[in-house]
Amino acid sequence: MIKVDLITGFLGSGKTTFIRKYASYLVEKGMKVGIIENDFGAVNVDMVMLSDLDSEMCDVEQIVGGNVEADWKRRFKAKLIAMAMQGFKRVVVEPSGIYDVDAFFDVLYEEPVSNWYEPGNIFTIVDSRVEDDLSKQARYLMTSQIANAGAIIFSKAQEAAPEQIQESIKRLNGMLEEFHSNRTLTDEVITKPWNELTPEDYERLLNCGWHSADHEKLWFDHNDAFTSLFFMNVHMTAEVIKGTVEKLFADEKCGQILRVKGFFQQADGRWIEINATKDSFSMKTIEQAQEVVIVIGQGLVEEEIRIYFQKKRDSEGYDKQSGNHISRDT
Repeated sequence: MIKVDLITGFLGSGKTTFIRKYASYLVEKGMKVGIIENDFGAVNVDMVMLSDLDSEMCDVEQIVGGNVEADWKRRFKAKLIAMAMQGFKRVVVEPSGIYDVDAFFDVLYEEPVSNWYEPGNIFTIVDSRVEDDLSKQARYLMTSQIANAGAIIFSKAQEAAPEQIQESIKRLNGMLEEFHSNRTLTDEVITKPWNELTPEDYERLLNCGWHSADHEKLWFDHNDAFTSLFFMNVHMTAEVIKGTVEKLFADEKCGQILRVKGFFQQADGRWIEINATKDSFSMKTIEQAQEVVIVIGQGLVEEEIRIYFQKKRDSEGYDKQSGNHISRDT
């Protein structure tokens, strides 16, 4: 049987970065690995971030779109069936950060998928500085993920003080209690910085499995609660990107922005990748990409967010009509 590992995590937690490390470890062990990527929205930025892993021992596949759970389950099932005879030892799945874990088990326990696959591990990636002002819907989604995880892996632990990490664990347990889960997190929380993870740590993760913990169900349409706005062909210099993103997060007129990510091409031909949440911002140079910026959040006000990117284009002399547009994925 092929084991399927699910790597969940809220928007901007660092799932894709962890997958790079985890998949590389599996390949080093001689396993042929399949990665299935699905992002919240029609443009999959994270797929680009994993493209360099593609090799004879690691195949990166994509589920296009699939915001509606029924669509995602159908496409996930079809992808697994197509991959079943390709010799994979392990399949690693990164769904949207807006995801209910029940959908994963629904597909794996359905024939004919159940003839080839079985659940392996469930990891939930959590920012080591858990926010204290998450909406009820966001707290529920976090609960649904950590309740079933065999390991909860804190990201950016090197940026958090020990007391912040303990407070984050306390907040996660508070969410489990809020939704009447029968689970309390203890030593299954991994708080070590990722660059310090040893082969022994990865072996522990490889065998952590998953939990069958109950929790109260909160029924709501994920697409009503969370929105993604797409800005295509946005030209912005490295010097102004960070300031613009920081202003977006601070501007209440834009709604509650949870994550901004995307790619910008510079005048010298270089590509820059950004990934930002309210508490963190990363920027790095990459080889190639597609010019796109995605803003994900709750109650987003499209017209207000549009101003920030259009303003930069106007000030830098770009034609307003040359392709900067937004599409709503709902």
